[in-house]
Parts: sequence; C-alpha cells; structure tokens
Amino acid sequence: MITMAQRIQQLRAERGVSAPALSAALGLPRTAVEKFETGRQTPTQDQQQKLASYFGVSAFYLRGESDDRTQMSDWMDGAFMDDPAPAPPAAPVRPAKKAAPAEDGSVFDAFLNSKKFQELLRVTVLDVLRSSEGQALIEKAARKAGGR
Repeated sequence: MITMAQRIQQLRAERGVSAPALSAALGLPRTAVEKFETGRQTPTQDQQQKLASYFGVSAFYLRGESDDRTQMSDWMDGAFMDDPAPAPPAAPVRPAKKAAPAEDGSVFDAFLNSKKFQELLRVTVLDVLRSSEGQALIEKAARKAGGR
C-alpha cells in the first residue's frame, strides 16, 4: 500500500514542481511539503484538501486509500440507493440553520451533509407523516396547538 508521503512525492514529481515551489503555491511554510514527503509531518485535513485540489485528485487517492484519481466532490453520492425513488412534491420548507462545521471534518459530518442522505431522510419523514400513525401525530399536534 502506498503512503500519503509517497503519493505526494509521486504527484509532485509528475507535475515537475519542487517541494518549496509546491509549498509556496499552497500557501504553506517553505519546508512543509518536504516534511510531508519524509513523513516527519502529516498534513492537516485542510492541507490534504489543498494538495488534492492542486493535483486534481481525490483525498482518498492522495492518502493512498484508493488508486482512483477521480475528484470526488461528495464521496457519499450513490452510497444509499442505486435508483432513488422519485420524491413527492413537497411544500416549501424553511432551510434549517447550518450547524457549525466540525474542526476535523469527521466522516459523520460528511454523512449528514450528503445530499443523498438528506434526500433519503426527507422522503422517509414524508412517508411516515403520510402514514396513519403520522396522520394521528399531526392531528394530535394540531389539537394541542389549537388548545393554547
């Protein structure tokens, strides 16, 4: 398995750019790329994204987790359904306030921010609300709100 240090060195060599020049291009300290390539320092998530973007590869490829160079804008796309069921038309909904992103950009955050997951959740909630149990909950909430 190839390491991230080896992958950075390989990509940099393919581009024909020096380590200091790459550091400068990414706005990093002059010796940062050299440290990444020797394994003395591991790039932060932000630095990994900058490197992947610079080379036009996925973060998975950069880290040596995949041999597919494809740029993945949303790694969760397609993870839930092969052919998603068409979503019923929905009434306009006020957008929820965005939670502050986690410092480390965890896998859980990526999962929650996935458009596929959000669509699946929306369809599921609408299905539940249309069920007899969901209708009973809506009627109960309406009676409670009307009684105030």
